Amino acid sequence: MLQLLATAALLLPALTDATITSPLGYWRQALLSQFTHRVSSNENTTCSTCSVYEAAKSVVAPKANVWAQISPEDNLAVWNLLHDPASGLNLTDPSTAIINDNYVFYIDTVHTNKSEVLPYLDGLGVKPSSWARAIIFEGGKPEPVSQEYIVGPLPVSNETTIRKLDYPYNGGTGGSIPFNGRFFDQKRIDASEPLLVSVMSNITDITSALLGGVFYGYADPESTLTATTTTPTSFDGNQAFQVIMFLFPGSATYLRPLDFFVLLDTTGTDASLYKLKGLVTNSRFFSSVAELRSAFEAGELAEEVYQPSDYDWALLKHNPKMGTRELEDKFAPQSLEVGGKRYKVDSQQKYVEYLGWSFYVAHTRALGVMLYDIRFKGERILYELSMQEAAAQYGGFQPKAASTLYHDTHFQLDAGFPLSRHRAGHASNDYGFSNLGVVKASILTLRSIATVGNYDYLFDYAFHVDGSLEVTVRASGYLQSSFFYRDQGAWGPRIQEATQGSLHDHVLTWKADFDILGTENSLQVTELKVVNTTQPWWPELGEFEQIALESHNVEREQQLSWADNGQLMYAVNHASATNKWGAPRGYRIIPGKSNIRLSTLNSPFSRHNTALSKAHLTVTRQHDTEPWGNSVQNLNMPWKPQQDFAKFLNDESVEGADLVVWFNLGMHHFTRSEDVPVTLYSEAVSSIMFAPQNFFDQSQDGDLRNRRWYTVPEAADGNNATALVSETYGVEIPQCKVNLQEPTLARIEWWVRPDPGV
Repeated sequence: MLQLLATAALLLPALTDATITSPLGYWRQALLSQFTHRVSSNENTTCSTCSVYEAAKSVVAPKANVWAQISPEDNLAVWNLLHDPASGLNLTDPSTAIINDNYVFYIDTVHTNKSEVLPYLDGLGVKPSSWARAIIFEGGKPEPVSQEYIVGPLPVSNETTIRKLDYPYNGGTGGSIPFNGRFFDQKRIDASEPLLVSVMSNITDITSALLGGVFYGYADPESTLTATTTTPTSFDGNQAFQVIMFLFPGSATYLRPLDFFVLLDTTGTDASLYKLKGLVTNSRFFSSVAELRSAFEAGELAEEVYQPSDYDWALLKHNPKMGTRELEDKFAPQSLEVGGKRYKVDSQQKYVEYLGWSFYVAHTRALGVMLYDIRFKGERILYELSMQEAAAQYGGFQPKAASTLYHDTHFQLDAGFPLSRHRAGHASNDYGFSNLGVVKASILTLRSIATVGNYDYLFDYAFHVDGSLEVTVRASGYLQSSFFYRDQGAWGPRIQEATQGSLHDHVLTWKADFDILGTENSLQVTELKVVNTTQPWWPELGEFEQIALESHNVEREQQLSWADNGQLMYAVNHASATNKWGAPRGYRIIPGKSNIRLSTLNSPFSRHNTALSKAHLTVTRQHDTEPWGNSVQNLNMPWKPQQDFAKFLNDESVEGADLVVWFNLGMHHFTRSEDVPVTLYSEAVSSIMFAPQNFFDQSQDGDLRNRRWYTVPEAADGNNATALVSETYGVEIPQCKVNLQEPTLARIEWWVRPDPGV
């Protein structure tokens, strides 16, 4: 409908071009009070309250979510089946098991084969069955291993079987890895603790003098120090070790490291054979307690700085010592869905629809949130979008910092900018333009937060109304810091009295299985090149530089990099489909903030087990036997991983094929004092976007009604117009009171396995 504009015109004077707009004339000054008018709180008292907290509308998913995590009921049934004596697995309950026993470590969901899913999604194919995966630590076998099994189909029935899960892994031993290379769980920590206690209890005088504390055991009430270990704890499964660093206990233990390390050899299942490898302090290595004591008694060991006894400075709470900021006592701006939610959800199937978008959400313990069958306006863009690993490679001249590599697993907003805008200027009226169009941008964001040890990773999947999809990761939480030495500035700055911020990389890898209008896709590379040219209408210039495009399709599986100065574009196109103008229909891959790869390419701590982190992009051909680029058991097998991503690259054709793009996000963490108390989300951020590239015949904003079209009507008396005309397209600005609520933290509902005798 047409209406006279009163409130929105406030934006216009500030956005006009000062070089062509006349000064603020009489009529514009007279109307300024109308332009700047806002409804006061008193005027608002008769309005209704916005439905800010109203639930999203329901929708029925077109098909069942075949990627969904197995249900709690199925999880319990699998647990019972594995523990049934008839299974032959000879399992001990984990609550009483020791390292020499066989016990269940992990139950999760098996990735559903794409070859089975597509006939079901796109036709009349049979719904694929659900299967579970279970990792069992088999310490009771003559040759102890960690073995992964596949259990299904589910629900458990007479048809359900238990088999070794070998097919997804290319390391040579299928789902099995040696005992020494398995995850260093609490059972192994318990087995090695007596050796650690025997070492530390014999040097309490030394640790008291150097560190200001003692250690008698992790749970011993007389311990005034705590300890943490590094990963990996093996290189190839032939040996096992622990690098143990000591810290002051408390909520901020990660920021209070101490200058003391103990290295243990923990190879095998016989804890009586474990032995001390050495001790480190003052940047010196001691192969025995006797060597350490000799240096201490000779007065060769001393600390230049000490950790403060309090840690209030390291807590994420208000610090009145920093003073106050004017007006900061006012409530900060909020993004509210005052018009109601514009997305619909099938909560049972975890299916979402939003302004042309549709997708399924799944979740596993290993990979966190995963998205499937992502479509825009009914056409599939991506079959799968899932994070594969999060690696953090540290550097330093201290045992823990130098050797650490972690693998960790995991609303509708105003965009903060218009989706599109244009002002037609050079008009003779008081406004300086003849028409102005602006389209409101909004985003549906799917967010998950994973607290993994000291870090809180925040993952955003943002669905833009123009058909673009953006992935963003942010990192906050405590640094894994090191003890401060003045001569170790090459690995990070001093950030507190006795704490150094350890330099490290965060690299997080995603799998993007593109299905642009189907599985026949190609990855097009378009390079912006500088060429020398001549033009007959510029004879006086002779030969001069100009930019031009050169394009080709990637023919074979390979690793790829972002180009300097952004002069390279990657786009996944359908092999034959074109738009109205003859251009291949596709989606462009656009680097955002901090698109990095792992800096160290040959580190012994990440030699082969994190190959997918060592390139910006990798394109491979899709196979059901390559569902994951990594393995949950790769962590302690850097030299001989269970899953070696480099083996995915076997020179297969990816032109006109079902291809997968693996991409990395992350940041080189140049640590700073502003990382105390915690790293800030505002700075530790990385992103990427997939945007239509000739996928449509024109931009996808023409069908959006959240827009305004402003025109300046001709005045009948020949004078300039006194009011703008605005077309609102039936979308009015809500006028209502907003009742905000304090956020609440949900309590964790811990699942307790029922007593089998009940």
